[in-house]
Amino acid sequence: MQPNEITEVLNRPISQELLARDVTRLAYVAKDGTPRNVPIIFTWNGSEIVMCTSKNAPKLQALSENPMVALTIDTEVHPPKILLIRGRAELDFVDGIPDEYLKATSSYEMTAEQRGEWEAEVRSLYRDGMVRIVVTPTWAKLIDFETTRARSRSWSGSGRSVSAGERRAVARSGWITHASTHRGTRSL
Repeated sequence: MQPNEITEVLNRPISQELLARDVTRLAYVAKDGTPRNVPIIFTWNGSEIVMCTSKNAPKLQALSENPMVALTIDTEVHPPKILLIRGRAELDFVDGIPDEYLKATSSYEMTAEQRGEWEAEVRSLYRDGMVRIVVTPTWAKLIDFETTRARSRSWSGSGRSVSAGERRAVARSGWITHASTHRGTRSL
């Protein structure tokens, strides 16, 4: 995917809405070769996803050996809005608490007094510093079932566009089941 294509996807209003959220799912390959997918807070600085973790987090060794990652940022409502991002993680060991960590948690509802107490606890917990996991997107895809139309040969056989309304109707009817079940499939 070309950089201008990535920028176009990430600059869409729905992508910007998702990039303003505070939790992503970070997928990577663990040291034992098995996949991992962990929720982690993040912030978007306009060109990079920045996540922060403790210096002894198990994911750091895995990311240093295989820095290729995938991120998912989505909504919890139906129909979902989903932003998928792939990239290479760079690890930046820092003293203290990174500004991005405090920014990512700034949406948490708490009084000024509670925020002060929370920040003091965080500084105590991470007194040895933290690690910034910085991902520059090398691929991005926005899935938005409200405003986009999908082309799906498996649904229509003809490759015609299937509207969001048609997809919702099919999902509610139960006509389409997982392909591995080999039953219950019908064409629109």
